[in-house]
Amino acid sequence: MLTPSPLPDDLRFVDACTEAHFAAMSLIHALGWRDTYVGHVPQDYLDREITDHRWVAAFRENFRTGSCHGLLLYRGDVPVACINYCRARKANYNTGEICGFDNTGYEDYGEIASFYTHPAERSKGYGGLLMEEALRRLREDGYQKVFVFVLRENEKARRFYSAHGFAWDGSHNDIPFPPDTVCVDLRYVRTL
Repeated sequence: MLTPSPLPDDLRFVDACTEAHFAAMSLIHALGWRDTYVGHVPQDYLDREITDHRWVAAFRENFRTGSCHGLLLYRGDVPVACINYCRARKANYNTGEICGFDNTGYEDYGEIASFYTHPAERSKGYGGLLMEEALRRLREDGYQKVFVFVLRENEKARRFYSAHGFAWDGSHNDIPFPPDTVCVDLRYVRTL
């Protein structure tokens, strides 16, 4: 068993399992989307679809079924970052419809399904702590490789993933957003 690195006294990991956790994760996701995807996803889509509670039901269902694990990082009583990790998904509820992913050849991989730090809490090292904990847990679950999708234009996130051992493997998924926008998500992979 791998021993996790000790956290500073004011930080703690919390497995998402309550309505308050699901709401906190959804809010952090919404703030991240509103900050990160401006200019890449249609603004009317962001205004209409990216509500503070958009993902609560999905996180509740992930917990109920065990299909994806939500993990939060708290500083005291304040949730500052969250991550969702799982076996490679076959579909994703992303644009208001189920988006199919072609994960042929990646079926035995773990996946970082989503990962956001509250915009006001960035550049404090919280994301790195949370990422390393999720990777440790995926290793403990028996995964040998993991991937994450990242928006092609999101250079900051691509640098972050590279710093954590991920590299683009040349594959991507095209995610359509009505009426006529397509976002290209690059698949970054690493060995655990």
